Amino acid sequence: MTGVWRIVAAREIVVKLRDRNFVISTVVTIVAIIASVAVSGFLNSRPDKVDVAITGTAAVVVLDRANELGAEKDVSFTGQAVADRAAVEQQVRDGAVDVGLVAAEPDGWQLIGKTAENDDATTYITAAAQQLALQRNAAAAGVTMDELAQGAGVDYTLLEKNAIDPGLAKIVAFVFAFLFYLASLLFGMSIAQSVIEEKQNRIVEILASAIPLRQLLIGKVVGNAVLAFGQLVLFVVAGLGGLVFLGKADQLGRIAGAAGWFIVFFVVGFLALASLWAVAGSLSTRSEDLQSTSTPLSMLIMIVLFAGIFLSGTARVIASYVPITSIIAMPSRLAEGTAAWWEPLIALTLMAAATYAIVIVAEKIYRRSLMQTQGRLTLRQALALED
Repeated sequence: MTGVWRIVAAREIVVKLRDRNFVISTVVTIVAIIASVAVSGFLNSRPDKVDVAITGTAAVVVLDRANELGAEKDVSFTGQAVADRAAVEQQVRDGAVDVGLVAAEPDGWQLIGKTAENDDATTYITAAAQQLALQRNAAAAGVTMDELAQGAGVDYTLLEKNAIDPGLAKIVAFVFAFLFYLASLLFGMSIAQSVIEEKQNRIVEILASAIPLRQLLIGKVVGNAVLAFGQLVLFVVAGLGGLVFLGKADQLGRIAGAAGWFIVFFVVGFLALASLWAVAGSLSTRSEDLQSTSTPLSMLIMIVLFAGIFLSGTARVIASYVPITSIIAMPSRLAEGTAAWWEPLIALTLMAAATYAIVIVAEKIYRRSLMQTQGRLTLRQALALED
């Protein structure tokens, strides 16, 4: 009887793979990941076009230089010539242009916006005006631009050249949190519903006479853990492929490593969560009871979700060692490069120990409450029952 759990696990996997809702939701999620990457790539590749109201030929020269400076970042400026400053301001007020450019006394320029500064205009038009002014002043002083700029060079040295982009690290942390939440609820609710259906239909009485309840629980947990692992691998591969599409291949190594750790942490932690979901189902006698019995578990998942997204600094470091929250926190720290190589090993050991303890307690509650069909049980009532 010791290997019966394999039959239960295989049945869980087969039933799930034949479930159209599960297959469709998986495909839709993969498509959504690919689509989000494609949309992000499209938006990032679109050139930024800034319409500028100008007056006078000198402003044309400034815009030409700004276009030269912005070409590398696909930023372009189109001048709309008008009669005077009043016309420039009117164009900006009417929304006909993004920004206005007028000469300012004595020898400078003024950008005019409606409600907020245009970052591209501030960056490139300002730089263009400054370059032109330096060239003019250098010529007046009888020196070259190189001589004028001597001693003004600044080099940027990166101490961690292979570090991931901070903005990308935040996105990765959010994705980890979202995948944790999605998989935990999807497979967790599936386990709980399966247990309740077996209790309602009295199938569990037949199963209990044929196999040990412990084997039944192990089979359900392992089967759903395998499915969760497979689904997460598909999602992660889709996301990593998207990074290559976006031209972020240089970031792929660290993110792939962090994603691998995320999958490992999730699978180990999911064994504990799956056991708790099975307990939530065994405490219920009807589907309506599940909302009450699963509330503490749902709250735990939400806490882990928000902790993974919003914690930072010391709090995040601590969370990366706390079982369950470490599913998100530790891989996120690995992605951003703030965790040493040995830290995930310690965190995973703590997670495995906590999972073992949770599974032992959950298995006892599951066995004692599964055959009780008189009404919904509390944890205290289930623990007070005899085996």
